[in-house]
Amino acid sequence: MKGVIFDFDGLIVDTETTWYEAFKEIFWESHEIDLELVGYSECIGTGNDVLYRYFREIAGNSVNCELLEDLAAIRYEDMMKTPVLREGVKEYLDEAKQKKLKIALASSSSKEWVHNYLGQLNIIDYFEIINTKDDVSKIKPDPELYSKTLMDLGLSPKETIVFEDSLNGLSAAKQAGIRCVIVPNNVTRNLKFENFDDRIDSMGEITLSELLQRIERKGAVT
Repeated sequence: MKGVIFDFDGLIVDTETTWYEAFKEIFWESHEIDLELVGYSECIGTGNDVLYRYFREIAGNSVNCELLEDLAAIRYEDMMKTPVLREGVKEYLDEAKQKKLKIALASSSSKEWVHNYLGQLNIIDYFEIINTKDDVSKIKPDPELYSKTLMDLGLSPKETIVFEDSLNGLSAAKQAGIRCVIVPNNVTRNLKFENFDDRIDSMGEITLSELLQRIERKGAVT
């Protein structure tokens, strides 16, 4: 094993739960529609076009998706004043650094969004490569983000592990040929993940070394 690639939203910081709560409040206030978690969670990890399509399905084609997002963003900012790393993330980054693994990040969000949070959390220096939607033509579930990150790292798929929290992220990783560990958050916990290489509730439940050893015992690491 020579490298680890992390998703960002919902994995390093649980922005996804906060966004869901913000959208849920706005949908009820503006349309008296209960934004169900199941449908919303399937939109996680990709672009706004997928989310907007879902909004039109539940609220009609005339719904102003951009306005809803603007209103939700105001609510989100109020809720997410002080971002907090998910449990075990810092320990995984430290352990990967100690093991001299190459560390990268691949996110469907914007570079400005990701860099802002990484700076606030004081973890940006851990990442040798940071690729976002600004660096590719197609985002997750397309594999381009992960394929580009592999190329930038100079590693092959079999030398790398991806950490993801969404179906779209899992699909992107597997299409790129990379093993994937699922670390769901409160929004994605009940999704029907399949074809992953391991799954943990949080990075706090097992060390990175123990996890990699477990995957190796399964015959997933060569």
